[in-house]
Amino acid sequence: MTSETLTTIMSNAVALTLVVSAPMLLCGLAVGVAISIFSAVTQIQEMTLTFVPKIVVVFLSLIFAMPWIIEKLSTYTINLFQMIPMLTR
Repeated sequence: MTSETLTTIMSNAVALTLVVSAPMLLCGLAVGVAISIFSAVTQIQEMTLTFVPKIVVVFLSLIFAMPWIIEKLSTYTINLFQMIPMLTR
């Protein structure tokens, strides 16, 4: 196994991690911005107002994205296992 191959595998793993986590992070970001705007307009400074909706939205987006996440991760894992014979040469 060359260092180039290892670097490629690791960069693919990092890219997959970013792609798989993107739906939850983007939903949390959108809800956070919306709640911040609402909080600034109404001048309500309640701490639970920011955390509870974000947790609920991130959890719901995780549930909806779970089949896609499982498909992406299983495809990557299968490709890694199929590369093992080529890497041991």
